[in-house]
Amino acid sequence: MTTISIDEKIPDFEANATGDNLIKLPELKGKNVVLYFYPKDNTPGCTQEGQDFRDHYTEFEALDTLIFGISRDSLRIHENFKAKHQFPFELISDTEEQLCELFGVIKMKNMYGKKVRGIERSTFLIDKNGALAAEWRKVKVKVHIEEVLQTLREINN
Repeated sequence: MTTISIDEKIPDFEANATGDNLIKLPELKGKNVVLYFYPKDNTPGCTQEGQDFRDHYTEFEALDTLIFGISRDSLRIHENFKAKHQFPFELISDTEEQLCELFGVIKMKNMYGKKVRGIERSTFLIDKNGALAAEWRKVKVKVHIEEVLQTLREINN
């Protein structure tokens, strides 16, 4: 498991995303980037989190910030999830868990009394120079959007 420290440059990566996009980290320099990892499309907490990012999308745009949701779901499932909830940002399919491993978000979790490997809801903010500016682990959906926006406001000043 790799973990990246605050102020450390994020290793370059490429990832497949909705809209037939190939997301290449080096091409995102000059913008802030929010990567939010979530367990599974079409579940209550993950749907709410995506809707919160959607509902505040113009605020993120005003702060020169791109948003990408990431889970292990397939692109086909992501396309349906994105369309159903009208997300204005792309969803990255990490079926091989490369980004999950890079950011250290795969954890053993209890699900109905069984131990399962899953994504720990986490968000990472990459600054315009490609370095990790902030991270949130074990995210609580209800207060999360405001935490991310507040941090963005602070680093943009």
